[in-house]
Amino acid sequence: MLENTPSPCETACTAGRFAAGEDPAKREQILDGAKRVFMRLGFDAASMNDITREAGVSKGTIYVYFQNKDDLFAAIMERERMNLATSMRDLLDGSEEVEDGLFRFGVAFAQRVTSVETISAMRTMISVASRMPLLSQHFFQGDSMNISFFLERFLIRQIARGAVEASDVNLAARHFIDLCTGTFIKMRLFGHMAEPPRIEEIERHVASAVKLFMAGYGVNTCL
Repeated sequence: MLENTPSPCETACTAGRFAAGEDPAKREQILDGAKRVFMRLGFDAASMNDITREAGVSKGTIYVYFQNKDDLFAAIMERERMNLATSMRDLLDGSEEVEDGLFRFGVAFAQRVTSVETISAMRTMISVASRMPLLSQHFFQGDSMNISFFLERFLIRQIARGAVEASDVNLAARHFIDLCTGTFIKMRLFGHMAEPPRIEEIERHVASAVKLFMAGYGVNTCL
């Protein structure tokens, strides 16, 4: 009895194809289109029809990848979280001196979180927080792809070098993040600052944040 092996034609026809819902390029295409729609219309006003047109795919294709609008928005937020965390990880991994690393981290992070895209995403997250509490919980969870995790890892290296002292590294990391971005984020979220701050303003603010942080956590090596 012959085995049911695929014919050369069948093999050629399926080579290079992805199973339903497994094509990463198609998934990114849908997420990019949905992101543009959410930024333009907001979460509540956006419809799956709007997203279908913007992404250039059929509604059936969208539902192969995502269950509903909530699922789609959650996937966009997770992608943004991962991208931000990865960029911060690479920046800190390339820094040795504590003040240089903190400054570079602070400037890059402040630029990112005060951007038009991020502020729009934050406002949308706030608007759906009561209906989707797990979304915000997941966004701020303390896993290995959280920006605070990578800052903590950097601070632990600095503690080992004798440049920093901190009994609670998680608290120290959160202190620095708040020093760098607290005022900017509040002003941007509530519309007091209509445009992202200029790079010169961010650098001045972060330099002050580094100075304050080192005054509290830095090791004085002067005899």
